Amino acid sequence: MVETVVTVERTTTTQTAAPASGGGLSALKINIGYFQTYPGAIKLVQFFLGIICLACGSPALLAATSFFLFVVVVAFIATLLWIFAYLLGIREALNLAVNWIFTELLNTGIVTILYFIASVVQLAKWTAYFNSYGYGANIAAGVFGLFNFLAYAAGTYFLYLEHKSGATI
Repeated sequence: MVETVVTVERTTTTQTAAPASGGGLSALKINIGYFQTYPGAIKLVQFFLGIICLACGSPALLAATSFFLFVVVVAFIATLLWIFAYLLGIREALNLAVNWIFTELLNTGIVTILYFIASVVQLAKWTAYFNSYGYGANIAAGVFGLFNFLAYAAGTYFLYLEHKSGATI
């Protein structure tokens, strides 16, 4: 006959409080210094000009303004995501095989082209509606859109230089 022996061993585990390292979010660090550089300052200018474009172009009274606001909102959200990625150091915290500089260069380049098209369409359409309701605000939205186009073009230029230098993060 086969005999089975079961041994029971009791252990006691105690946990001590870990040092204040931040836990799971310890890789995220606030990086205000980035916004003191030219690319960081340009990103903030893009953000604030986007707010002005949204304020001046709303509500969309014409189809051209709807397209303009669509481009502004998409660019605004993308810029906001990049701002948080730099502010919190998310790019460095995530260990993904992504060329972040090239990804941001593509994003900013596409937004630059779309901003130019949307601003020109906005201005061209609203010039035919002189002295109508919302004329001044929508012309201002188109002009600020062109200013934001220049800000995105400058951002694209700096990202291109960074990408050309071989940076990936």
